[in-house]
Amino acid sequence: MAKAASYALPTRRAHVMGILNVTPDSFSDGGRFSAADVALEHAKSMIAEGADLLDVGAESTRPGSTPVELDEEWARLAPILEPVIDLGIPVSIDTYKAEIARRAGSAGAALVNDVWGLQKDPAMADTVAELGLPVVMMHNRDEADAGIDILADIDRFFEISMSLADRAGIPRDKQILDPGFGFGKTIDQNFIILNRLETLKKHGLPILAGASRKRMIGAVLGVETDERLFGSMAVHITAIQNGASIIRVHDVRPHADCVRMLEATRLERNPA
Repeated sequence: MAKAASYALPTRRAHVMGILNVTPDSFSDGGRFSAADVALEHAKSMIAEGADLLDVGAESTRPGSTPVELDEEWARLAPILEPVIDLGIPVSIDTYKAEIARRAGSAGAALVNDVWGLQKDPAMADTVAELGLPVVMMHNRDEADAGIDILADIDRFFEISMSLADRAGIPRDKQILDPGFGFGKTIDQNFIILNRLETLKKHGLPILAGASRKRMIGAVLGVETDERLFGSMAVHITAIQNGASIIRVHDVRPHADCVRMLEATRLERNPA
C-alpha cells in the first residue's frame, strides 16, 4: 500500500480540487462513478489532468436529496477510498458525519470537507482534531431567504464554526472556509458572495470556492448541467481573483489550465 499523501494548504497558486462522487443521485454526475473500477479510472484521469487533490463523497447534498445512513455511506466509500488514496495524491473526504470522517482519516484521507461547517454532528470538531487533519468548514442553510444579508449570515456562521474548531484544538492553519455557493442561497445571493468574496479574508483563513455546474450558472446562461463548463470557469476565475485559494471542480483540465495562466499573469513570467 502506498503511503497516504498529506495536504499542505496553498501558499502560491490556487489549488484545483477534483470532485469524485460515488453516489447514485449527485446533481451533476449521479451514478456515473459509483462503480469502484470506474471511479478509480476517473480519479486517475483527474490526477493526469492536473488535480492537486481529490474530494471523495458518497452522499449527495443537492437540494431535495435523500439523507444517507452512515452504514450505506461507508459501504459506498469503502471499495474506492483506499485505492484512490494509494494513487498518491491528497484525498479529501466530503462528509458531515464524524464517524465517516474518522474511518476515512484512519484509511489515509488528508482533509475533511464538512458541508455543515462542524455544526451538524456534535462530534465532528473533536474527531477532526483527533485526526490532526485540515478541515473545510462550509456555510450552509436549510433554505434560502431572499430577505437576509447573506454576507452577515455567512460571517455569523463562520464565527460559530471557527469557535468550534478552536475549542476542539484544530489549529487555525488547518481551517479553511467555504461560502457554500448554491447551499441555502438565492441566485442573486450567490453572485453577491462571488463579487465580495474578498471580504471573507478578514477571518484570516484560506477560502475554497465550489460553484462547478451549479444552478447559478444555468440560471444566467440558460443551459443544462452538462453544458455549464464555461460558466463554471468564469465563476472560478473570478473567485480566485477575489481571494479563493482552492476551487472545487468537476472538469479538472480546463480549470488547471486557467490556474496556471492566472499564476503566470500574476508573476509576469512562466511559472514552470
